[in-house]
Amino acid sequence: MTETMADAVVALEGVHKEYPLGKTTVHALRGVDLRLARGEFAVLAGPSGSGKTTVLNLIGCVDVATRGKVVIAGRDTARLTESERTRLRLETLGFIFQSFNLIPVLDVFQNVEFPLLLRKDVSKEERVRRVRDLVERVGLTPQLKQRPGELSGGQRQRVAIARALVTRPAIVLADEPTANLDSATGRAILDLMREMNRDGTTFLFSTHDPVVMGVAQRVIKIADGLIVDRGARTQAPAGASTTELAELATAH
Repeated sequence: MTETMADAVVALEGVHKEYPLGKTTVHALRGVDLRLARGEFAVLAGPSGSGKTTVLNLIGCVDVATRGKVVIAGRDTARLTESERTRLRLETLGFIFQSFNLIPVLDVFQNVEFPLLLRKDVSKEERVRRVRDLVERVGLTPQLKQRPGELSGGQRQRVAIARALVTRPAIVLADEPTANLDSATGRAILDLMREMNRDGTTFLFSTHDPVVMGVAQRVIKIADGLIVDRGARTQAPAGASTTELAELATAH
């Protein structure tokens, strides 16, 4: 990797994460070094328990490292107050969780709109325009007024994806984003994300999905809390669809 800590939009240096478990300590991360350049479309791949979700949580300021440095958009997260970390999450980061984390009493429109309500720089007209546009692009306009309990798992995942993208974050973290989607919907969602990526948004996925790996510019492999392969960065062919890229990857 050629990026320095200052150049990278995401930089982890010597990061350890430990959790107490009874009388023992679980070493989830054992000294992770990782750089992501602005505008990367990267995958973090590894078996269950390898540390993928822990890395995403640290980058997303959902958790803090036991030791080591985590720098997001030029800011050392260990030096931020809780309110500053909250603002960084709100203004810079988008999250797509496996568990959706939707608000059950809100309908689809309100769930997608929710993070924008915390932004004072977005007008009501702009909120409505963004929400309706993204809901349409994830194929849920007919469900606009339905609540999460009335939706299938795949539909709830699409709501979560729209909510993560509606703030137009600089960095999107996605934990198995296509796990609950059929193949056609998953590829349509990936096409939407690749479009945002071409506009400069950085994406980091945690996934086992070969289709997601096939469209990534770089596959970073993690095992036992360590990065074991940083992957060679490639550039996807301009204009190629997710389906075409996945087929190319499978062929190789």
